Amino acid sequence: MRQISSAARLLTVAALPLALTACSFTAAKATPKAAPKAAPKAAGSKAAAAAPSAAAAAGGPNKGLLTGRQLKALLAPASFFASGFTADPELARDTGDTYQLPATADVPTPDCTKLGGTSWTEITGITGVSFAQDAYVNKDSSEEFAQEIDVYRDTTATTVLDALGKVSMACPGYTDGATHAKVTVAEKPLAGVGDGAWVITETSSAWQGGTTLVAARVGTSVVTVLVSSSTDNGAAGGTKLAKQLVASLKGRA
Repeated sequence: MRQISSAARLLTVAALPLALTACSFTAAKATPKAAPKAAPKAAGSKAAAAAPSAAAAAGGPNKGLLTGRQLKALLAPASFFASGFTADPELARDTGDTYQLPATADVPTPDCTKLGGTSWTEITGITGVSFAQDAYVNKDSSEEFAQEIDVYRDTTATTVLDALGKVSMACPGYTDGATHAKVTVAEKPLAGVGDGAWVITETSSAWQGGTTLVAARVGTSVVTVLVSSSTDNGAAGGTKLAKQLVASLKGRA
């Protein structure tokens, strides 16, 4: 499974130097003002996983879907990130040339603290058939850029993005477990990016800066970005990175 980076857990109290959190999240599909009783069912979630070549030859449910190896090549390269940011090898992973079994977990009550980790899409309870992710960290400031692309069957990517667009309704705030800081969560649509996109910002009076999560859909793929910044709320950097990933997927997802 995908991991949460150590930098993503670093929260900063205002009086301390630049340590900042990359907030993770635990909610499954969120609904207005109430936690859902269950996450939506992913299409074909009980079908067996198959290698891409075999699935394509048989016209199976994964036909035409990008593999983890292909997605890895579409992630933003090191040259995209500012000087001082280096790749975190512990967070670089993908599904390779094979597809994983898609699954849907029932999440009756959102666990909003999951908004503090790099694989925050897991709040939906829906797992796709392939993914690739990595992260770049500035060790001097504990700032972080985490990027991920997940691929789903049929129209499941739309279901996932719709669920992510309701996160703040179920999780308007939460308490960070490491520092007990109160975190405020706000969300708004992001126009003109992919087939739909959302920006989720997380701020706290105990932090220096903030964290932004961006989700965007491109066909059967969902791009997710997490940016923690010591100088702002991370929205500018998160939007720029999301646009880069959306552009790389154009015509391919």
